[in-house]
Amino acid sequence: MPKDNDTLIKEIVDHVGGVNNINSATNCMTRLRIRIKDDSQVDQEALKNLEGVMGVVDAETLQIVVGPGKAKKLADIMMSEYKVPQDSDATTNSNWQDNKQAVKDNQNRGKGKKALETIANIFIPMIPAIIAAGIFQGFSSLIGTMIGQETITGDFWEGMRIVFALIGNSFLGYFAIYTGINSAKVFGATEALGGMIGAASIAAPLVELSTLIGWYDAEQPLDSILTTGKGGIIGVIIGVWILAKIEKAVRKRMPDVLDIMVTPVITLLITVLIMALVIMPLSGFLSDWLVTGLSYIIGSDNTIVSVLSGYILAAVFLPMVLLGLHHGLIPIYAIQLEAFGGVTLFPVLAMAGAGQVGAAIAIYMIAKKAGDERMKGIISGALPAGVLGIGEPLIYGVTLPLGKPFITAGLGAGFGGAYVMLMGVAANAWGPSGWVALPLMQSGMLHYAIGLIISYIAGFLITRLVIRESDLANV
Repeated sequence: MPKDNDTLIKEIVDHVGGVNNINSATNCMTRLRIRIKDDSQVDQEALKNLEGVMGVVDAETLQIVVGPGKAKKLADIMMSEYKVPQDSDATTNSNWQDNKQAVKDNQNRGKGKKALETIANIFIPMIPAIIAAGIFQGFSSLIGTMIGQETITGDFWEGMRIVFALIGNSFLGYFAIYTGINSAKVFGATEALGGMIGAASIAAPLVELSTLIGWYDAEQPLDSILTTGKGGIIGVIIGVWILAKIEKAVRKRMPDVLDIMVTPVITLLITVLIMALVIMPLSGFLSDWLVTGLSYIIGSDNTIVSVLSGYILAAVFLPMVLLGLHHGLIPIYAIQLEAFGGVTLFPVLAMAGAGQVGAAIAIYMIAKKAGDERMKGIISGALPAGVLGIGEPLIYGVTLPLGKPFITAGLGAGFGGAYVMLMGVAANAWGPSGWVALPLMQSGMLHYAIGLIISYIAGFLITRLVIRESDLANV
């Protein structure tokens, strides 16, 4: 019988040195995060061996991998029953730092990686909303297609389509605003002002301003130098970064009595002018450049290019997930969706999780043969989440600790990615991968499903050929 959450949290508290050794706690999607006072009192081996714990990562915060849903429940119990303070910082700014440290301490970071880390920090808090909005948008699109094909009829289904679209659009329609708010958190600006920069990037008066200065193309609005949404959320992120610099400079020179009123006014005026006249046109140019590049790589008519690009992109995606850099691809998803009407990159990258599922099944069979009940238990708990597109439990609990399966999973995923790219599968939104993403596919739904199966099989076969029973001792 599975252990209940009250029992598990009691054991966790005992093994970290008791409640008096805990400064604060919080959770992310799959991990309970605890800030410890004295690390020497933590029994990490005992924590790792607890039933229900999939992995332990010792970083700036002690991270206990327990899986989606459970992490939030355990954190709530710790705060309500044990009166542990909530660690608000760990849910935002420290998320990326902890993930990175867990992979490789004291790793040198180039400017490019730092930029991607920053983007990751901006989008990590929005993952639940992105997932929910993507699912609702996907089901809305699916129902709409079925209504159009007269597979289903009636006001009930039309009502469901509208409700699903309402929920999905409530986030995706204002994605720029949420991006502005989270960018302000990361860059140290006032969050509400960051949201206003995001809102300004999609506001209708931009068209009036563009028309006034001769930058608007009425016949082809998307070709305008300046129009609503030009430059996408890349422009919003850059704009909020500038906002933070200006706000700090203005506040430093502003008398206290005038600060609350004058600082935001001056900051917004300067930033919005820079945003509209410089950042959005330039980031729009960058977006167009990215789209052109993607059209050669992703939308190539050359079969060899499609197969190779699909394989490589899917094969290298798991390391990006591990480092948190995969969230940095969201701007590219958004650009591709706006330019092409569908996202072909997302279905390809979704194969990475499927390759890991196949690898995990192979390891389960090896563990069963070796009588490794602990590994079997970890995989049994993490596998359902992996099938649904949440890969962290498998990464931290299975493939990464073993080492080799982390590589073989990617190699297997590449075959599914190559197939999906070749077949031109496209999604109308992005969100979870795995089978949950099936309704998001606006074209090639069957081919997406086949790609998952190919990745399962390839990940399983390559892992089964490479991994031996002796490798399980590495965990």
